[in-house]
Amino acid sequence: MQRQESSSTRNSQRGNSVPFAFKILEENRFALDRLDLTFCWGGYGFRVLHCHLATFPPGKTVPLHKHSEYEFHFIPRGKGLVVLNDVTYPLHSGHFYLTGPDVLHYQEADGHESMDELCLHIDIQKIRDGAENAENAAWGADLEAQEAQACVQALNELPSIPVVDQYNAMQWFSVAYRAWHENQYGAYSIMKHAIVQILLCSVQNHTRDRGPFDLPHRDMNTYRYQLATRFVQDNYTHPITLEDVAERLHISPRQLQRIFAQHGGQKFREYVEDVRLNNVCEALVRDVGSVEEIAAESGFSSASYLHYVFKRRYGVTPTQFKEQALQFNHRPSQ
Repeated sequence: MQRQESSSTRNSQRGNSVPFAFKILEENRFALDRLDLTFCWGGYGFRVLHCHLATFPPGKTVPLHKHSEYEFHFIPRGKGLVVLNDVTYPLHSGHFYLTGPDVLHYQEADGHESMDELCLHIDIQKIRDGAENAENAAWGADLEAQEAQACVQALNELPSIPVVDQYNAMQWFSVAYRAWHENQYGAYSIMKHAIVQILLCSVQNHTRDRGPFDLPHRDMNTYRYQLATRFVQDNYTHPITLEDVAERLHISPRQLQRIFAQHGGQKFREYVEDVRLNNVCEALVRDVGSVEEIAAESGFSSASYLHYVFKRRYGVTPTQFKEQALQFNHRPSQ
C-alpha cells in the first residue's frame, strides 16, 4: 500500500494531464541493452553498451564512479543533481550532460520527486584512417570519415557541465526503440542512424559553431550532362527530343545544347544518334533480327531512315555491315 501511495504521489507531482514523451520505452526499458549493437561510422567502431530509460525514485543516489567509455545522460522528466569533477550542478527536465572517459560523477534524484534518465553508454574505438582508396572517396566515404572524426574530437572536448538539450537528441532514443519494437526491414540501420544522431545532437547542444568542413558541391553542368546522357541511354528506343530532356532537368533547350557542346563536343541530336547506332551495330554483329526489327528496337522511325543514317555515318548499308561482320566471325582461324 505504501508503494502504491508513493507512486500515486509521484504521478500527481508530475501531472497526469501531460503525457510522457518516452512512455513507449517503459514497455521494455532495457530491450536495446540486450542487443549487440556494433557498427562502423567513418574511421571509428562503435559498440553500444547501454541504451535505456531508467527511473530513480525520490532521494535515490548513484555513488561516485567513472567509466573508460562515453556515457550520455538525458533527463526527460523530474529533477535532481549531479556532481561532475567535484562541482555540483542542478538537474532539470530537458538537461543533458556527458561523462566522457574517466569523468568522476555522482548523481542524486530530488528528495520529493523521482527522476527519469535516458542513458547511452557507448565504447568508441579508432579502427582506420579515413577513406582507404579513391573509389571509397568517390562515394563519399572520406566525407563520412571527416564527420566522424570531427564528432569524436568534439565529444572529447565537451565541458563536463549539464546543458539544455536544444537539439532534441532525446527523440532518437524513441526512434531506436521503435525500430527494435517494430523489427521491420532496415531496423538495424535505423538504430545505427539513431545512435549517430544522438552523438551529433549532443555535440550541437554545446556549440552552434559551423561545421569543420564544407559539404560537397556539384559542378551542375557536368551533373546535368551525366543525367541527360544517362536518360538517353535508358530511353533511346523511344522518341527523345532536346526539349523533353531539358524540361526534365529544369533548364532551357539552349542551355542543354551548350552543355552537350562543352562536355561532349557534339550536338544533342548527334549524341542520341550515336547511342542508337551503337545499339544497331551490336545487334547486327550478334545477328539477332532483321534490319527492320533492329531499326524499331533502336529508336529509328523506319528501316529506310536507319539505312540513310547508317550509310552516311559508316559508308555502308546495315545489310552490308551485317554481311561483313558475319564473314569475319566465320573466318577460319590461322
